Amino acid sequence: MAEDFCFWDLRRTAWSLSRRARTQNPLPPLLMFTDPARTPDPVAAAAALPPGAAVIYRPFGDPQAPAVARDLRRVTRARRIKLMIGADIALALAVGADGVHLPERQAHRARALRLAHPQWIVTAAAHSLPAARRGLALGAQAVVVSVVFPSRSPSAGRPMGARGLAVLARAAGGPVYGLGGINTKNARRLLASGVVGLAAVEGLSPG
Repeated sequence: MAEDFCFWDLRRTAWSLSRRARTQNPLPPLLMFTDPARTPDPVAAAAALPPGAAVIYRPFGDPQAPAVARDLRRVTRARRIKLMIGADIALALAVGADGVHLPERQAHRARALRLAHPQWIVTAAAHSLPAARRGLALGAQAVVVSVVFPSRSPSAGRPMGARGLAVLARAAGGPVYGLGGINTKNARRLLASGVVGLAAVEGLSPG
């Protein structure tokens, strides 16, 4: 079965972090970010996620994005997984997504989007403590902070490590996810970090 592929340590750690966080409005414990190069089949990857997780589909201008997003919506509904769209508000509306993820430079849109779509989950990227504080102050329900561990992402900066993530999470002033190089081998190092959940690209991709 597809779900047999999933990395159990990463999953268990994510749900444990979510229980410890006890946020007023529970957020998905586990976020799978898609990437054109590192997630060649996002629909298959989504089909392997456990119920309660979320997919953040980042189309990056792909002309096939509407078709892929529709396939993702079908799979995520069947598996009781949230579907969020990266940056593309029109696409999120078109496929009936559960929310959007904003790049750091667009965090200022968070509050207006939540007011216009109160049922949505709205998160924002952050690459520093000031950016995390800003994203939360501007209305994001959570910020996704990177990078935690060494990552193959071409945009990855210097990893902050488990201790750095814990320091940032305590000081951010709201819910924080960790992203970047997180996988089944290192996820447990984040149990004491204070984040509300984990996010990954390759760590949640089959193959």
